[in-house]
Amino acid sequence: MKPEPSDLQKHALFGGIVDEQIEIIVPLMQVETFEPGAVVIAEGQQNDRIHFILEGEVEVSKRGVPLTAFREGEVFGEMEVLDIMPAEATITALSPLRVMVLSNRNLRELYRQDIKAFSLVIMNLARDLSRRLRVMNGYYTESIGQ
Repeated sequence: MKPEPSDLQKHALFGGIVDEQIEIIVPLMQVETFEPGAVVIAEGQQNDRIHFILEGEVEVSKRGVPLTAFREGEVFGEMEVLDIMPAEATITALSPLRVMVLSNRNLRELYRQDIKAFSLVIMNLARDLSRRLRVMNGYYTESIGQ
């Protein structure tokens, strides 16, 4: 099942991308579904795909400890696509889950087809990761009492 262009426009990672570029990206993506309790990404395993949540909620856990939850409009799996290391955390569906998936291979294909769209996706991805890092830094400094 292919995503609709309107599905992509809900996500910050596609901010600034025009309709013509969305039309290039849509065929590069797949839609996947998961039942509650399904492990989407397992900590320590290889992952080469970015997941964009269309519907549902996932739990992020590390060594069995819940860290946070992501909902519609949020993204996971991007770290492993960028640094090609094993997954840092386990992602488990908390509810029926529908995600759009962009593989590392298809991200490279986007680079080949439209370098401007690729650049915008990577810039938006960097911004999203920066926001998450700021939140985590805030949590850390609160936990040590500063």
